[in-house]
Amino acid sequence: MEIRPVRYDHPDAVTLDALVQQEYVRRYGDGDMTPLDPEMFTPPHGTYLIAYEGVRPLATGGWRRQEDLAEGYAVGDAEIKRMFVVPEARGRGLARQILAALEADARAAGRTRMVLETGTEQPEALALYASSGYALVKKFGLYRTYDESRCMAKSLVADA
Repeated sequence: MEIRPVRYDHPDAVTLDALVQQEYVRRYGDGDMTPLDPEMFTPPHGTYLIAYEGVRPLATGGWRRQEDLAEGYAVGDAEIKRMFVVPEARGRGLARQILAALEADARAAGRTRMVLETGTEQPEALALYASSGYALVKKFGLYRTYDESRCMAKSLVADA
């Protein structure tokens, strides 16, 4: 397995994004309405990663710089987007590997806090993030008024 940075509009990223949208529809009845642009995931503003087994894309995730105070973000935030593992590759630790790579990349880019939004219909995501040091925080972003929404954060700054 190899994790590689790709553009958000790379054909494999587009394919995986379509699959994650289907997953959202299945779980929530609708896809993610967050507007995303490939440039949001271009260094130093963010990165987008895909885990490959040979030539087959199995998992994905990205982070983008997000500091819109009006939406509830803070200066220094990096927001995780599009974490996803294809169903047949789940249970192999790929999401945890992508998450660790995203955290390291955001930290290297000078980001001080990793934030994310997930939902009650994704208990495995909630468990992954909680076991990786993320804690629930005040809701932010597009889905902050939705009852099913859960926002989490983790400091990227080493303790002094």
